[in-house]
Amino acid sequence: MSQSLLVKIFGFPATLIHGDTLVLDRWMWLKKRLPITFNGESLVDIGCGTGAFTIGASLRGYKSLGLSWDERNQLVAEQRKSICNALFASFDILDVRKLDSKTELLESFDIAVCCENIEHILDDLKLMKDVAAVIKPGGRLLLTTPYYYYQAITGEDNGPFCKEETGWHVRRGYTEAMLVELLNHAGLIHESTSYISGFVSQKTTFYFRILSKVNLLMAWILILPLRIFPPIFDRVITDMVGWSYYSICIEAYKPRYNKESKKSEILKDTRLVI
Repeated sequence: MSQSLLVKIFGFPATLIHGDTLVLDRWMWLKKRLPITFNGESLVDIGCGTGAFTIGASLRGYKSLGLSWDERNQLVAEQRKSICNALFASFDILDVRKLDSKTELLESFDIAVCCENIEHILDDLKLMKDVAAVIKPGGRLLLTTPYYYYQAITGEDNGPFCKEETGWHVRRGYTEAMLVELLNHAGLIHESTSYISGFVSQKTTFYFRILSKVNLLMAWILILPLRIFPPIFDRVITDMVGWSYYSICIEAYKPRYNKESKKSEILKDTRLVI
């Protein structure tokens, strides 16, 4: 199956259903926090994968830049961008661990999106500081990551977690306190915490993962009819049975009235060198 065949047939919504159901959960959470705009706000999607959220934000009016180290993913993202006519989306290849090397991005974005990425990075404090640095004063961060107290969907969710950055998780996840600590050190103000991907999403994803080990296409076809249920029933059933959500979601704000911005510090250092 072509990577983008479904996108050609169904448009943008198909970008959200190529993998497990948790991707759609994240977009539904993001969408509520990305109101349609005609003001040209800028957005960076850090660790964008194949670009679904970058494209989705572009279709809502944001000048969106998706960053990923994976050249293959970026080629798929570019293809889907064209199919979806996402005029305001662009993509660049960048290892997010080296985000600070892109000084031209400093204080360039009204919104930074970082979904299910920080748990892959050993130096999470550096990443948080680098993300904060590319946000404009008055801008916002929308971040999701595994919740430390999730109930494992499949066995690998219990570890062992990597001690080196190989592409898999280097830690189980985060509590609210852990994320607020990172935000504080990065100079960001914690606004709110919420949770997504509960019982119905997790069980649907469980069957998708198990069936995928047999045949990916078969898994996709069999799970497709079930995808309608998580958006409708997930929160109600999760709260009813007392299940743990899989992801914790953080909204944060970069103060407009900081002592000195990262961009100003770098410009000052440049003048000193000259």
